[in-house]
Amino acid sequence: MLDVSGLKVCYGQSEVIHGLDFSVPKNQTLAIMGRNGMGKTTLFKSLIGLLGASDGSIKVDNIDVTNMQSHERVENGIAYVPQGRMIFSNLTVKENIETGLEVTGQKKIPDDIYSIFPVLHEMRNRKGGNLSGGQQQQLAIARALVSNPKVLLLDEPTEGIQPSIIKDIARILNEIKAMRDITIIVSEQVLSFTMAIADRIIVIDKGNFIHEDPIENIDTQTIKKYLSV
Repeated sequence: MLDVSGLKVCYGQSEVIHGLDFSVPKNQTLAIMGRNGMGKTTLFKSLIGLLGASDGSIKVDNIDVTNMQSHERVENGIAYVPQGRMIFSNLTVKENIETGLEVTGQKKIPDDIYSIFPVLHEMRNRKGGNLSGGQQQQLAIARALVSNPKVLLLDEPTEGIQPSIIKDIARILNEIKAMRDITIIVSEQVLSFTMAIADRIIVIDKGNFIHEDPIENIDTQTIKKYLSV
């Protein structure tokens, strides 16, 4: 569903993503793990088109999106939940979700969104800025999901969220994957969350992939060493 080949990304003259290759099939959740500053957010911004690639290609369902603008990538099946969530604080929950409908041409929020996120249905007329961090994260995921993505990117979805709510986010992501033919890619530092959702883990370090394993082969102590400063 997502195929990335030889991807390089630069900030000015400095190359920060160094020729990455990976593919993620339909109905798989890939976790890209690494310490702060190792390239996770840069990689995600390049996948959604906020940063241009200096080399390589990005394909979604065999369509090359490498030179497309962000909105065109959304139209071709990529949805992005950025680090920090970036919801519209002054819009209601319902209005926030409706902003994600623009690419589909639909006017009505699909019923399955509120079945996945019942708390958002309860709070649909409340301003987004009045929600807790965990509720805002659910809102950001719901907003991305209404665009009917083939690939859902979530950058540090557990950041600033209390442990009990992290378990809820994990359950929701597993439910989304079970309900829809979707590829999910998360960047993450919380190993327990990753183990609850991922089919595969890749570790990134200074813009290079340095370790990869399917979840059933993961040695958590090895991953913890990569994540420690």
